[in-house]
Amino acid sequence: MSDDVRVVMRLRAKAETVEQLKQVLFDLSSASSKEDGCHSYKVFLNQSDPLDLVLYETWRDQASVDAHLTTAHVQQAFAKGLLLLDGTPDRQVYTAIDRHINRPGEIKISSTP
Repeated sequence: MSDDVRVVMRLRAKAETVEQLKQVLFDLSSASSKEDGCHSYKVFLNQSDPLDLVLYETWRDQASVDAHLTTAHVQQAFAKGLLLLDGTPDRQVYTAIDRHINRPGEIKISSTP
């Protein structure tokens, strides 16, 4: 059973603030990746749209995500970053499901409670 949690946040920058937003996200990623429970924290840029960015986070469990949201660096990133966005961020949280491959072509999937 896996408790891994993935957070995917899609952000749209204003053309005139994209470089500032990238720096806010890089600083956030650097600080967040040092947190207990953070397995990975990455910033992605859409190859065909330089204003479209994604944060992709992997956490040990929901408690780690909850603790992350209370940190000073997250609050600082929200305070700085929200002003640089063109629209509202789209934040989705996913929980891992078990996936067992029994034999070629056969997949057994079960939800994690």
